[in-house]
Amino acid sequence: MSDSQWGDMAKILDGKSLSQRLAVKLSKKVKKLKIKPKIVIIQIGDLVESNTYIKNKKNFGGKIGAAVDHKRYPNSVRESRIISDILRYNRNPSIHGIMVQLPAPRNFGIERVLETIDPKKDVDGLTSLNTKHLFDNSEAFIPATAKGIIALLEEYRVRLAGKRIVIVGQSSLVGRPAMLALLNRGATVTMCHKNIKSLGKETKRADILITAVGRPKLILKKHVSQNQIVVDIGINIAKDGKIVGDVDYKNVSKKVKAITPVPGGVGPMTVVSLFQNLLRAYVLQT
Repeated sequence: MSDSQWGDMAKILDGKSLSQRLAVKLSKKVKKLKIKPKIVIIQIGDLVESNTYIKNKKNFGGKIGAAVDHKRYPNSVRESRIISDILRYNRNPSIHGIMVQLPAPRNFGIERVLETIDPKKDVDGLTSLNTKHLFDNSEAFIPATAKGIIALLEEYRVRLAGKRIVIVGQSSLVGRPAMLALLNRGATVTMCHKNIKSLGKETKRADILITAVGRPKLILKKHVSQNQIVVDIGINIAKDGKIVGDVDYKNVSKKVKAITPVPGGVGPMTVVSLFQNLLRAYVLQT
């Protein structure tokens, strides 16, 4: 949808319906393959949020015909045990993708574990080699959330080249990869720490505002301006048990041009992107 087709009310950037359409396309591709693409998801500990994310990935994998092998480890597991298992998965030709569900427990050497993954099977794009490819604008596997953001914006014909984008939140899992991927598409990107004193001053200047902090109602109506596009990646559990984002959706949606809902915005697109990366990994390995 072009900018001129948007009316006075904020356009909802619906990741859920787009993910369903993309799932049909992926399913058709998988059906043509002799061997099912297979991903191993490694989980350390038992975080409620991680359980939910993995459940969504298993359901999506089942929907498109991909195999999802969920490996659970206790909080007390040693890095050496997981590294040993990943080395086995690297050698196994029937496994095409390997990912570690983050966050890992505190005091766990997650960098060493991630670096063990064969870059050709690194469907979450977190090894240093794939990060370097992203940095050098020779992208191999773009981390799933960053890839999902771009796919959602492109679906709604949001032009990225020449746009001023502000990202609040600088995690290595979301904020930083998104910054690099958007720079690669010709955008001018500013990254803000969540504790910046003049947050509103920075966020109001953006054509596209992306927030990925994990703090409910961090972005209020006073932080946004008209004609903005707001992409909310925050995932928070409200007091009533509902999932909410970083943005005060009810009030912000009355002011901006377009906004992603939580849930149903970037979340489903992250899952789709992971499996798009899995199919790409499959092709590279067969």
